[in-house]
Amino acid sequence: MVKKRHIPEVTYRNPTGTELGVEVLTLGGLRSRAGDGHDLTRPQRPDFHLLMLITAGTGTHTVDFTPYRLRPGSVVWVRPGQVQQFQDRSRVEGPLLLFRPDFPPPGSASPFGPAHWQLTTQDRLLAATAAQHLATEYAALAHAPVAAAGRLLAHLLAALLHRLSLASDTRGPVYNDAFLRFREAVERDFATRHRVADYAHALGYSPRTLTRAAQDAVGMGAKEFLDRRVVLEARRLLAHTDLPAAAIGTRLGFPDPANFFKYFRHRAGCSPGEFRAAFTA
Repeated sequence: MVKKRHIPEVTYRNPTGTELGVEVLTLGGLRSRAGDGHDLTRPQRPDFHLLMLITAGTGTHTVDFTPYRLRPGSVVWVRPGQVQQFQDRSRVEGPLLLFRPDFPPPGSASPFGPAHWQLTTQDRLLAATAAQHLATEYAALAHAPVAAAGRLLAHLLAALLHRLSLASDTRGPVYNDAFLRFREAVERDFATRHRVADYAHALGYSPRTLTRAAQDAVGMGAKEFLDRRVVLEARRLLAHTDLPAAAIGTRLGFPDPANFFKYFRHRAGCSPGEFRAAFTA
């Protein structure tokens, strides 16, 4: 019997048994908890944010096929839907925050952004202060009424996220409104809509406007941005599941396997089978 692989979909659950939408712990604490038979090195896909601030040690953390080298001052932010994986030999330490997408105030936790960056010495001190304040209040409020504790912790979390966003290494381009709306629509509909014209019609723009907006925001046209998102999902499924390539194509909106194979090869530079073989070798 062949054991089927899949990407574990990890759902947020606060261990206190409450509905509190944030958990504040440490990486060492997570490893201790995982001693109960949970394999942290297995790829997983959380439906919540996972934010690490590395204060000691070295290691590697993988997010969507990219391995990031970690050292003191490293930040790792895994967003909902991304496939992340702890590496077996990593022994990094520092605060670890797990929180639902709807927990912090609107605008403070974007579903998009860099997965890793390195803080300057000053940014490390400021971020550590904000993280410690959050951890102290979390410990004090863990058994307080959820509504009261949640409001305070949400604002403290937002303060930390804003502090991190001000770090010099995380300053990205200023996204225009058309691109932001397009990006959100792609994330929602990439498995069913593969034409920029369909997004343009739904959003009330012309295809040319979306192409120009994407080019200005991320340096690529709207079609390439859309195709990269489709191919990323295909790579996730090829690498972390045993689904046949044809079934993956169907899931991503390609009922004809030949069309999916051609689409993937053109954009990934290899066939689905070749990608899977190289990744699982």
